[in-house]
Amino acid sequence: MPRRAYITTSIPYVNAAPHVGHALEFVQADIIRRFRELSGDEVFLLTGTDENSLKNVRAAELLKITTQELCDRNSKLFRDLVDGINLKYDVFFRSSDKKSHFAGAQRLWELCDQAGDIYKKEYSGLYCVGCEAFYTEGELEDGLCPEHKTRPELVHEENYFFKLSKYEKRLLKLIESGEFEIIPKGRRNEILNLVKGGLEDISISRSVSRSKGWGVPVPGDPEQIMYVWIDALSSYINGIGFGTDEKNFKKWWPADLHVIGKGISRFHTIYWPAILLSAGLDLPRRVFVHGYLTVGGEKMSKSNPKTAVSPLDVLKKYKADELRYYMIRDAPSFEDGDFSLVALKDRTNKELLGDLGNLVSRVLTIAEKSKLRSYTGKNVLGGDLDLGRIEKHFSAMELHEALEDVMGLVRGCNRYINEVEPWKLSGKQLEEALYNLLESIRIIGILLYPFVPDTSKRICKKLGCEMGNLQDCKFRDSFKGSIEKGEHLFKKVE
Repeated sequence: MPRRAYITTSIPYVNAAPHVGHALEFVQADIIRRFRELSGDEVFLLTGTDENSLKNVRAAELLKITTQELCDRNSKLFRDLVDGINLKYDVFFRSSDKKSHFAGAQRLWELCDQAGDIYKKEYSGLYCVGCEAFYTEGELEDGLCPEHKTRPELVHEENYFFKLSKYEKRLLKLIESGEFEIIPKGRRNEILNLVKGGLEDISISRSVSRSKGWGVPVPGDPEQIMYVWIDALSSYINGIGFGTDEKNFKKWWPADLHVIGKGISRFHTIYWPAILLSAGLDLPRRVFVHGYLTVGGEKMSKSNPKTAVSPLDVLKKYKADELRYYMIRDAPSFEDGDFSLVALKDRTNKELLGDLGNLVSRVLTIAEKSKLRSYTGKNVLGGDLDLGRIEKHFSAMELHEALEDVMGLVRGCNRYINEVEPWKLSGKQLEEALYNLLESIRIIGILLYPFVPDTSKRICKKLGCEMGNLQDCKFRDSFKGSIEKGEHLFKKVE
């Protein structure tokens, strides 16, 4: 039954230009969104940029520009990326937008305060600016941040704290019951272990002096700025109207899915649900935690020139569909995948050009030459399609497995061509062969839409067919279309 689905990407910091690892998450979220639309669901997708962090302030100081100038410059690059990668989004949300963001972030703070969950105290701790988070000695690896491999700063100041410990048992129950679902199970177990190990209250503000006055002011205290993660997490509700448009907020919240990287899982699966519980708001239904793209096995970083591959540069040579396809093929949903321009070229030439592109070209060439007016026959290729299995892969966020199933249909069609050699056939035998191949390509075109949407549309146009939806992914009694071969789907990358 069709339903509404609200999906979010994380909102990355804009202290530097995006690297190609950011594109992976945008592509994953877009694929999920488009598949939900194929299923008949009404979908809303939010993406954007996190602009109120201390790391943004420091990056601007190094460049000798204002923080707002830095945010404007780099936020545009992220927007260029989501547009370039063909992310179908409804809102590009910027957390420096005072009109749409500050009111909601402050309202969320006030609700938690009214619940008695915010208090003020002096605090000393080890702070990683890269993570924008405090760490205990036990959480460090050889004295370094486990995520950024840098030594945290010792910070001492008076801040506001949130009573995270109060929600330990409720979080445990919600996660164990699956009411608040974390995908995959391995990440769920990691979070459960953290919660079972005991939760401590967390600092949720910074002094105006240390934050340089940049960020969302704490309600009622002009000397404090809201901790960046607290205000950033509220983007998911503010972007759909919390604090400004309650009708739209109620239409879309709770989120059906947050798509995030593994390095920020505790913020989204411990801090965020606890804050929502405190504020009396519904929790998101699911959080999908994906792996990273690496370079030579090393995590990508915007500040590391060895790993910071520019996706905008890659998109100057490759089509969006080619980069999208490669990412999902070479980066299993829950694991790290190593990015390589050599592998990107190989996937494009061998699979998109060689398998898919040549299949469509060969079949349409034969069909045009045949001059047949109808295509009917015995269905012999339909058995290769297991739509239920593809749907299960999507439900489990196994995007690479779903794509493999679709490409399995492509390979099955190519094997069929090699077996029956339709160029040698005529009459009813040729008609039956083309019926099977054209119907298969039509279905493949629909199923590829989430992964390579432009290519999918071109396939449908070549066949003279409407895009259709999942209900149309079955063999019809005959192929009904108006074939126009046109240019090859892909060109060889040299």
